[in-house]
Amino acid sequence: MTELTPSQWSLLPDEPGEPATPDPLSLAASAALRSRDGHFYELTGQVNHPGEPQAGLAERWQRFFAAGGAAGWQELSAKALRVQRRVLEDGASYNVHSDGPPLPGQGDQESAPLARHWPLELLPMLIAPDEWRDIESGIVQRARLLNAVMADTYGERRLLQQGLLPASLVLAHPQYLRAMHGSRPPGGVHLHVLAFDLTRCADGHWWVVGQRTQAASGLGYVLENRLIIAQQFPEAFRQMAVQRLAASYRDLMQSLMRLSPAGERSRVALLTPGPRNETYFEQAFLARYLGITLVEGADLTVRADKVYLKTLTGLERVHVLLRRVDDTWLDPLELRPDSILGVPGLLQAARSGEVVIANSPGAGWLESPGLTAFWPGVAESLLGEELTLPAIQSWWCGEESAWRTLRPRLAQFIVVPTFSASSTTRSFGPIVAAELNDGQLRELAERIDADPTAYTLQARVKPTKQPVWTRGALEPRVAVLRVFAMTDGHGGWTVLPGGLTRVAPKRDPLADAWLSIQRGSLSADTWVMTDGEVDATTLLPQPLQATDLRDVHWTVTSRAAENLFWLGRYTERAENSARLARHVIEASVMVQRGAMPPPMLPLLDTLARKHGLVGAAAPEAADDPRGFERALLAALLPGSGATSVGWNLRALQTCAQALRERLSPESWRLIHETAAQFEQHLRAVLDRPGPAAPVTDVLNVLARADTHLAAITGGQTDRMTRDDGWRLLSIGRQIERLSFLADVLAESFAQDLALTEDGFALLLGVFDSTITYRAQFQARREAPPLLHLLLHDTDNPRSLAWVARTLRDRFAKLARHDPLTQDWAADVTAMLPQPLAWPLADIAANPAALVEHLHRSVDEVTELSSLISQRYFAHVIGAEQRVWQ
Repeated sequence: MTELTPSQWSLLPDEPGEPATPDPLSLAASAALRSRDGHFYELTGQVNHPGEPQAGLAERWQRFFAAGGAAGWQELSAKALRVQRRVLEDGASYNVHSDGPPLPGQGDQESAPLARHWPLELLPMLIAPDEWRDIESGIVQRARLLNAVMADTYGERRLLQQGLLPASLVLAHPQYLRAMHGSRPPGGVHLHVLAFDLTRCADGHWWVVGQRTQAASGLGYVLENRLIIAQQFPEAFRQMAVQRLAASYRDLMQSLMRLSPAGERSRVALLTPGPRNETYFEQAFLARYLGITLVEGADLTVRADKVYLKTLTGLERVHVLLRRVDDTWLDPLELRPDSILGVPGLLQAARSGEVVIANSPGAGWLESPGLTAFWPGVAESLLGEELTLPAIQSWWCGEESAWRTLRPRLAQFIVVPTFSASSTTRSFGPIVAAELNDGQLRELAERIDADPTAYTLQARVKPTKQPVWTRGALEPRVAVLRVFAMTDGHGGWTVLPGGLTRVAPKRDPLADAWLSIQRGSLSADTWVMTDGEVDATTLLPQPLQATDLRDVHWTVTSRAAENLFWLGRYTERAENSARLARHVIEASVMVQRGAMPPPMLPLLDTLARKHGLVGAAAPEAADDPRGFERALLAALLPGSGATSVGWNLRALQTCAQALRERLSPESWRLIHETAAQFEQHLRAVLDRPGPAAPVTDVLNVLARADTHLAAITGGQTDRMTRDDGWRLLSIGRQIERLSFLADVLAESFAQDLALTEDGFALLLGVFDSTITYRAQFQARREAPPLLHLLLHDTDNPRSLAWVARTLRDRFAKLARHDPLTQDWAADVTAMLPQPLAWPLADIAANPAALVEHLHRSVDEVTELSSLISQRYFAHVIGAEQRVWQ
């Protein structure tokens, strides 16, 4: 029998005359496009030179393609499609800014984030063991250096006194925080996670392009890339002994707990700027993988120099914060007062040693490219060592001699900002001076002359090229590798055996090594091969046992709870405003046509103004019915200044955006499409040329929105887990429903229009009870049956009795875990309205008493909303409660 080859799928012998199986290495070599001369090409392991043929595949790439055989090569395009499908299934994204509509509270000039699918390339960056050892030792050395620089700069300042670092470059940096001078973090560790961007230059060595020291991003994307790409090439991953990542993440968590005052009992949280941040997906993904809580600034509070997480059950101590919020936004008390991303008092908590913040506040200035030329001298002073990993040459223009010497050769450099943008400094994108004409180059030189400290010159380099699979070919693209250094908690450092490789979006771009996902670059997995043992550590959760699930109670943060509460309120408010708008528009048209008596106009005017359907400047409906109608239609759009239907849908969308982790993709998509389609269709109708907007088409748009909102309500009622967060959502809905319906009913009776034909129909329509009333009472237009259905019928989910009972039940269940809260909840519940206690005969015969009951009910549920906010969201009631010290 013929000997089988690894790439053969069949166990049968080859047929006589059957063509030989194609060699995957030959296929790969023939598909490799030529790289630009002068660049190192990872695929060949060499630099192309003019007039010479491109070399063959490097040994590591031979092993990679040989592992999959010919069948693996032929499946590359299918694998690329599977990668994209997996990215979509995981919801992996990177938020970029678009021209989308602003959210509530934003101006039209502010751009909304657009979630773009994570751009993941199929082929990984391959790094041999000996290359990695050089990278690893150089990165560890630089990490030690940067931590020592932080200790000196916020301590004795010998580097500034000796002139090894220019004071004007350090102290003028907006991310040098004077408030942290003299602080001593636990264990003397200022930096915990560092990222270094590297590229391989024409000499074959790796060079440092930049560093991220304050809130390095990418660790979550590294995991996502590895989980997806390793599954596409399982044979190569196993045969090439690619080192695994889990041990590094485990060691990071252990080192952070080792530095914490609570040790192994520490609670660790990841502080995120929120869903609108460009890397929010990876922050959420990383928090889930590490098993830590993802929090925003609003989730935390500082009490007595300690940091607490606000939850529905009280305040829980937080000991470690792995932050993704930049320095100047961390604390509105001591830094930027307009920041809503940070936590008031956080810097004082850090100074007192009650919380470990990774990285320590005030590390951002280390990222300045203007410091690059000073690091070798600083290393000699602090470490007594020469830097083993070189960096791209840079010259800070704030050094007069350097700028004077290099000014005539400005076209040879890349001009980059020295500082990040702030109120005192300006930033800009990298400028490739060679691309400028003479006039532009002269203008740039004059700008540098005017403010030299703001500019840094970098030498142009020829970064490495990474093969990218595209249209059946291996295309060389510029690549930059980001590697991560992590503290061990004892003063030492480890380097994650992998990284985040960024690849240019097209062949041979002119942007050199300045690659950014924000500007359209791709990402690739990074495989570090080992000649030792492959670490078998895993952080995947172990199977749960029955005992683990006994009396389980998941933590709901106060911010998530508040967003759920307002998700319920805005859903109900949008539905109510859409229904009321339809009735008011229809009634207004009927009055103008003489089909409805004019006395209805004051009632419509009052309801429209009280519930945000028109602005204060709208004409009175009784004085100018047509002008009132035009104002009503114009206010339906979200940017009108009124809190009408469009505004409420935007607010609903904002709450849903903040709750993406708790909502199903279908629920989020439905909410997003409802708001987007309402605005799109309504604008098309209102912008249609003609003397007046077609009211019928506007009503159709409102009816479609009402239908979509009913679907959203159904999803909230039937497809969400009924935990305490869901109960708050339901409570928010019931508060909004009772307040709205009670107000409409009170106004109708107060203006003595409830029992008129048109007022009667309006009430049944707003209460969504027309069919029920006709089925039970036919055409009777009497107060007792109307009030029975709208107030006392506990089978009618729109009656005030049903709403009040549901409100009491859901509120009482919130407090079931804590006896102290139960007593408080019982007192609050006792003050809630009880419509069944209002005798039907009395309120039917005495409308004034009914109106008084209804107004009091609105006040009571408004007070309930305030109490819920104070107790469960802001924690100013029962603040002495502590769950975990």
